[in-house]
Amino acid sequence: MIQKSLNIALVGNPNTGKSTLFNALTGLRQKIGNYPGVTVERKTGSAEIDGVTHTIIDLPGTYSLNPKTLDEKIAFESLIGSNPADPIPDLVLVILDASNLERNLYLASQVLDLGLPALVIMNMMDVAEDRGTKINALQLSRKLGAPVLPLIAKNDKEVQKVKEAISNHTLIAPQRFRWNPSEELKKAINLIDDEFLKPHTKLPEYSHKIEALRLLSNEQASDTYRLHPSKNDLVKSITRARRILDDSRKNWMAEEVLSRYQFIGDISTESTEKSEPRLTKTDHIDKVVTHKVFGPVIFVLVLLVMFQSIFTWAEPIMDLIDWAFIHLGDWVANAMPEGMLNDLIVEGIIAGLGGVIIFLPQIMFLFFFISILESTGYMARAAFVMDGFMNRIGLHGRSVVPLMSGFACAVPGIMATRTIENWRDRLITMMVLPFMACSARLPVYALMIAAFVPSKTVLGFIPLQGLTFFGLYLFGIVMAIFSAWIMKKIFKTDKSSPFIMELPSYKMPNWKLVFHNMFERGWIFVSEAGKVIMAISIVLWFLASFPKYDVTQHPIPDGETLQSVQLRNSFAGQVGQLIEPVVKPLGFDWKIGIGLITSFAAREVMVGTLNTIYSIEDDGGENLGLKQKLISDKDSSGKPVYTALTALSLMVFFALAMQCMSTLAIVKRETNSWQWPAVMFVYMTSVAYLSSLLLYQLGTALGY
Repeated sequence: MIQKSLNIALVGNPNTGKSTLFNALTGLRQKIGNYPGVTVERKTGSAEIDGVTHTIIDLPGTYSLNPKTLDEKIAFESLIGSNPADPIPDLVLVILDASNLERNLYLASQVLDLGLPALVIMNMMDVAEDRGTKINALQLSRKLGAPVLPLIAKNDKEVQKVKEAISNHTLIAPQRFRWNPSEELKKAINLIDDEFLKPHTKLPEYSHKIEALRLLSNEQASDTYRLHPSKNDLVKSITRARRILDDSRKNWMAEEVLSRYQFIGDISTESTEKSEPRLTKTDHIDKVVTHKVFGPVIFVLVLLVMFQSIFTWAEPIMDLIDWAFIHLGDWVANAMPEGMLNDLIVEGIIAGLGGVIIFLPQIMFLFFFISILESTGYMARAAFVMDGFMNRIGLHGRSVVPLMSGFACAVPGIMATRTIENWRDRLITMMVLPFMACSARLPVYALMIAAFVPSKTVLGFIPLQGLTFFGLYLFGIVMAIFSAWIMKKIFKTDKSSPFIMELPSYKMPNWKLVFHNMFERGWIFVSEAGKVIMAISIVLWFLASFPKYDVTQHPIPDGETLQSVQLRNSFAGQVGQLIEPVVKPLGFDWKIGIGLITSFAAREVMVGTLNTIYSIEDDGGENLGLKQKLISDKDSSGKPVYTALTALSLMVFFALAMQCMSTLAIVKRETNSWQWPAVMFVYMTSVAYLSSLLLYQLGTALGY
């Protein structure tokens, strides 16, 4: 029984259940998505097993230790110990998908070659049996030279087996290179090791052979050392090593792969029994869901139902929150003495927070549906269905998953582009991903739709409000695809890489995790957005309240109130009127102009800004919700400030503009340059401005 604390790494192909096992071992609610590429950075947690606390490391999914993408590179470097900041794993849990054994064993054989203590976990045994495959775990263990544990990780009771296996592990390293490489290949590996890796690198010795194999068989692998002072020595060593294989008429690029798969094929044949596979429920469902005609139709219907449900189900709760904040503001205003502090709390903090928290139900319902789509496996089907269309317009198939992630938030979506091998394809995906309608835009959409889109149906059964909601999301998708097509024309390349995505079997959602994710995202929205909104609301309240308007020096114009004159002449009002000529052609007044500035911190702040401004401008009459204030607002000539055309122009602007400094920050981090965030901000804001300008001016000319 192990009595010391271990660093335990989880490694495996994408979608083998690593994150599920990580959550079960650590108790953390690591995000689980039933599609490849969901873990794009290494995550750590702790697990107590028999009184000993171990560090559990969830590495990104990878297909081999010959990394081609950034997420694979993270896994590779963590395992070979090339990053001094990362502890070398004391134990590696290699997670296999038992229903795709041969493909998964390729990575397993490479990990075992490192000589680190390992435990091979065959997950999804139930899926393998459904597909007519029975695996002899004991025989497989003998062939691999490492303990093998059959498992169904989604079953909480089975996870106890993993804990017992960890506790009872001998930590004896497995025998390396059981796949019996040829003598020529061994000589080539040793040459690179002796001439370069040993004398010129600080890599741990256990990883030298695997690194030598990578340098030998991959033409781009030496780029890792492009800044190394002994790069020329490396190039010479690789050339001599490859000549050894060339002289024996062996292909240095394919020798390792062919030898490994010969070994894998032999042990797979000896360790498995296969019967005639029967069509599973997944197969029957996929005949319809992934059909070239019905698939896209189903995808569109799923989105339409999802967005209509978000709008409809959340409305009663939103009305209740709106009522609560209105009465909370009234109660605080009456309970506290009149003065500056009263105004700050009521008009600044409560109004600002209330204007955004009212949309919390819609945010939570959005993540509720996204969690279901991910956990059931439909998200992977959506990517598969969209792949053909994406290829026709020139966007890489692997872009689908990051773009779909953008519906929740652009930041994790941009991080998920690490699964894209080609840098140009990855960059283009990052540059168009913010067009996808993230949850931060939802409050602005919901406010404008509820206030200015009539509650009626189209064709007698399709709610117009839900259809508008869906249309905005579809508009973002179309703009992302169109922009990608344009960029493909600008950044031309002859290289192309295939898109391979495994379609996982359908699963019933883990409702505990679905609801946990929903409430967790809701809390993140309240806590993260709340801090920004509160800070901006306080600053905005000050800017909108000072300098105080002196009625003794300047009488109040006829038809106006003290509050409206005070607001227009405040610091905020002066800034708003300064930029009003720029936004006026879009149908926006100076109040919206202020909102456009503050919303750069976070898009949802737009609603809080408007609520703060209108609370300050309130003349003390009936306390109304923000929606009603917008509907009732009139300009100096008595015309409504907001119309359906104004609302549509604003929603189009928000659909296209780069109103999120967090997104720009993550693009800077991923590209290691301020050039691309600057390009993103300029081109997206320009497209947004021109689109809103065209829409509003054309609508006005047509009499709307």
